[in-house]
Amino acid sequence: MVNLNPKPDTAYFSPEFFKFLKDLARNNNREWFARNKPRYEKFVLGPSLRFIKDAREPLKTISPYLVADPRPSGGSLFRVYRDIRFSKDKSPYKTNVAMEFWHNRGKKVQRAGLYLHLAPRRSFVGAGIWHPDAPSLSKVRKAIVSRPEAWRKVKESGLKIEGDSLKRPPTGFDPAHPFIDDLKLKDLTAGVRFKDAQVAGPRFMEDFVQAGKMVDPLNRFLAEALGLPW
Repeated sequence: MVNLNPKPDTAYFSPEFFKFLKDLARNNNREWFARNKPRYEKFVLGPSLRFIKDAREPLKTISPYLVADPRPSGGSLFRVYRDIRFSKDKSPYKTNVAMEFWHNRGKKVQRAGLYLHLAPRRSFVGAGIWHPDAPSLSKVRKAIVSRPEAWRKVKESGLKIEGDSLKRPPTGFDPAHPFIDDLKLKDLTAGVRFKDAQVAGPRFMEDFVQAGKMVDPLNRFLAEALGLPW
């Protein structure tokens, strides 16, 4: 049974958290995982669910619409099991921990939100929308064109806007538009990286929320473009 009661003044993630993920990367098979499942539950699953539970209130300082769902299945925490049905890589387990804090209206992938990725030397928080459907992406592109100064402020906030891109300008948009490179994007994301020591430190919740505020200009613009409150 996973304990969801947080201990005050302690770090959520210990060095054992990263050690387990490193060991899993070297032993990505069901037999090893079965033998080490108590380690997974103690150092990875339990701390992750406690972090999600405790993030509910701090996230309200960014937006009251962000969801932090600490259910072990179907909530903010991604499954540790990989979908290998259509993959050449048949490794059964993910070697990172991922959490999603989504906007509570509409479909997850079509709305602004936060994504937390934890892995040895590769931890970051991400914001924005990833692989949105065509109507949602069209709304965002039209918002960039109709509100260029608002989008310019997002760009000038210091965020690096990234995502898969079209090779040609999207149909109906001026190829000479000053933001044409952004209009060609199929995803609009930005992120802030964390060091392992931050993740394993006692201030990581504060660091996470502060990073969420740093990427907030993108999320706020996208929410408004999609007609969502923020």
